[in-house]
Order: sequence, then C-alpha cells, then structure tokens
Amino acid sequence: QVQLLESGGGLVQAGDSLTLSCAASGLPFSIYAMAWFRQAPGKEREFVAAISWGSAIYYTDSVKGRFTISRDNAKNTGYLQMNSLKPEDTAVYYCAARLRGVVTTPSEYNYWGRGTQVTVSS
Repeated sequence: QVQLLESGGGLVQAGDSLTLSCAASGLPFSIYAMAWFRQAPGKEREFVAAISWGSAIYYTDSVKGRFTISRDNAKNTGYLQMNSLKPEDTAVYYCAARLRGVVTTPSEYNYWGRGTQVTVSS
C-alpha cells in the first residue's frame, strides 16, 4: 500500500522558515517524480514545486528564491524548505508522486498525502 506522509507544518510569523517532509512507503520512490501542492481556503489546489527522479527542479513563480525542494532517495523522503514565509503562503500543503515526469496539474499525480497545515501570521 502506497503512503505519503507529510510533516513539519505549523504556525509561524512572516519571515520565518519551515521545512516540510514527505515520507514515502510502498513505492520505488527513487523513480517517482515528487511534487508539493498547496490549497488555501476557498481556492483551488495549486502547484508549488516538483523534483523529478533525475532531480530536475521546478517552482511556481511566487516561491522562487524562497522555497527549495529536495529529495533523499535513501530515506524515501522529500523535503520543502520554505524561507521568508508570507501570509499568502498560508495553506494546507500536500505532497504527491507520479511515475512519469514532472507536471504541474494535480490530477496527473497518482499518489497523495493527507496534507500538513502551514499558517503564516503577519
């Protein structure tokens, strides 16, 4: 059974940092692309960042220079380092995985975690 488990969310102030983790099990993590999405109340789920099995990296424009995605295949874990957080980063953050290359459309991902809440106060 495939599981993706996010952790690391919390309540922080603007300008602070957080690191999210996504622990994967039940799939050959090293050959999967992994992505982070987020969903704020009343909004659609949006792409944040992704890393391919070959470590090609993609970010949405609003987080470039502030967020860093990475993966440790030996630990079957992906990460999202978030610096200089802003109130508009407040959302539930989800990790997702798919066997083929990176795409930014949520429906193209096969596996999802349950999400972790990130709240940034001003």
